[in-house]
Amino acid sequence: MENLSVKEIKDIVQTSSYDQYLSYINILSKDKRESVKKIAMSLSKKLDAVRKEEERLKNMFIIEEALFAEGYKKIGGVDEAGRGPLAGPVVSACVILDKNPMIDGIDDSKKVSEKNRDRIFDTIVNSGIIYGIGISDSNEIDEYNILNATFLAMKRSIAMASQRPDFIIVDGNQQITDINHPQRCIVQGDSKSISIACASILAKVTRDKIMKQYAEIYPQYGFDKHKGYGTKEHIEAINKYGITPIHRVSFLKNIY
Repeated sequence: MENLSVKEIKDIVQTSSYDQYLSYINILSKDKRESVKKIAMSLSKKLDAVRKEEERLKNMFIIEEALFAEGYKKIGGVDEAGRGPLAGPVVSACVILDKNPMIDGIDDSKKVSEKNRDRIFDTIVNSGIIYGIGISDSNEIDEYNILNATFLAMKRSIAMASQRPDFIIVDGNQQITDINHPQRCIVQGDSKSISIACASILAKVTRDKIMKQYAEIYPQYGFDKHKGYGTKEHIEAINKYGITPIHRVSFLKNIY
């Protein structure tokens, strides 16, 4: 590449794939121009980051691989979003994997930006991964309590998947009640298991979309911003305008 300008080299590198980085690093690091050597150093840092991410994703599949080794073929990771808000549903997702999808950036949804959550959501739902989504609304939360409503949403998400898992791993420390699947609880599972992390993203993005739709129906409450959580803005709106049909009455005893 010695006959190419620095700009031409940058253009080539920017359109290259990660598996080409090493060869470019070897070539560019031998160039006499300092600016080209800096490009090689930048590529080297990017390659290190890619390798670290690949290793992280492999480590997030250790739980699933252990279950595969026990003879299970379809592992269903289950997680929820929306247990704590004052309004709106609790949403669960079940993601069933038979191999590591190696989705860049996948993690506990709380650690992922909204932009990347949306990207990962689209990757999951458009890549042939088996999944189901279940919802329990505010009325069910008030009737059954939040824990039982969460279990209901989880069971619905499992039932909505196009195939049945033969083993469930669920985020948290409580097993799902009244299901016929063998299961295991994983504390902080959305950071340890890629199937639970995928479920975490699906549940979070789905619920956020629902709350944005409610924001159009009840614009004075700001549901698109706080997603129903008990922020100062939300509580002030409740005191000013009263409650809506999507509020959880059982959560408002000390507020309204």
